[in-house]
Amino acid sequence: MLTMQKELLKQLFRKAFTNRFPSKHAPKSASEFLKKVKSGKLKTNPPVPVPEGFRGRIKYIREKCIGCRLCTQLCPANAVVFQEKEKKIRYHLFRCTFCGECVEVCPVKALEFTKDFLLADYGKD
Repeated sequence: MLTMQKELLKQLFRKAFTNRFPSKHAPKSASEFLKKVKSGKLKTNPPVPVPEGFRGRIKYIREKCIGCRLCTQLCPANAVVFQEKEKKIRYHLFRCTFCGECVEVCPVKALEFTKDFLLADYGKD
């Protein structure tokens, strides 16, 4: 019990290791916070670099797609759907589990991972 209290007191006076989220994408109500950051009164830590092989948002390159539909057949979450009329796929980000099966199976590399990881949004899609 005593060691936990010691640790709590140390943490109270230590500099934070992380940034307040979302400092870069803050809503308008956080304008005071952003003013402090810009003026230098509040310091933020530099972002951590994304590691090699990171599986972020999937990017679909329409020009490369040949319509083989391998990605739609292999996707375990049904996040990739082929649209007959447009002869292209529709990627549903909210269903995706980022397993990478669709990226691996694509013979022409029309699907690829990006380094985007801030995917939270107010919209359903």
